[in-house]
Amino acid sequence: MSDRVLAALEGGILTATLNRPEKKNAIDTPMIDALLAVLERADLDGAVRVVAVRGAGGDFCAGMDLNELLASADRSIDENRQAALHFAEVFVRMRRIPKPIVAVVQGRALAGGCGLATACDLVLAAESAKFGYPEVQRGFVPAIVMTLLKRTAGEKIAFDLAATGRILGASEAAGLGLVSRVYEDSDFEDQVSEVLRALAAASPSALAFTKQQFYQLDGLRFEDGIRLGADVNAVSRTTPDFRAALQAFLKK
Repeated sequence: MSDRVLAALEGGILTATLNRPEKKNAIDTPMIDALLAVLERADLDGAVRVVAVRGAGGDFCAGMDLNELLASADRSIDENRQAALHFAEVFVRMRRIPKPIVAVVQGRALAGGCGLATACDLVLAAESAKFGYPEVQRGFVPAIVMTLLKRTAGEKIAFDLAATGRILGASEAAGLGLVSRVYEDSDFEDQVSEVLRALAAASPSALAFTKQQFYQLDGLRFEDGIRLGADVNAVSRTTPDFRAALQAFLKK
């Protein structure tokens, strides 16, 4: 396992820490490889109930490694497409894994780093955190993450962020739908731990059904979404988790 991403499992919580603090946790090819390996572990290991993604040092992630990006200017379009698809695979796998993935954001989450946070199912941010997609200011495009950004924030807000590259504070990012919850810096870790423990203690099957249905609703007609809900409702009633939880509640 690469030291680009440190992985630690405790109490059902797999913490994946981006580990290039001297580079503001900039994403390079070895980090992408390490992220994919951690996601595979999260998917296959039954002891993992929830994944927490965070950054070492003072920042979550400042985006792609600029030296690696600059070197790509001398490569062919096909070579660059393969590199882009390799990074894109991280987002696809995050969506497919049936376990909740939580971004724990302190400091800056910018460009591809902001996309990585947006790809998570929940984004917990410290009050002092910063978010943004400043690629256009570097002559680049937030192309891979634009699908996530548009679905999360809507057309007008997403275009504003992609075209201007403006940086948001955590509270404004929450108001635009990019952040789930904002906590004061002073008790950020305590609040994050509480959320992660609650997710780890929840029914794995119920969480898996919830995540899978949630993203399958993308693009469905209203009637088809309701039918999908009925199917999930019916199957979820047959799980051992459902029976045990309901029986325990009725005994109170």
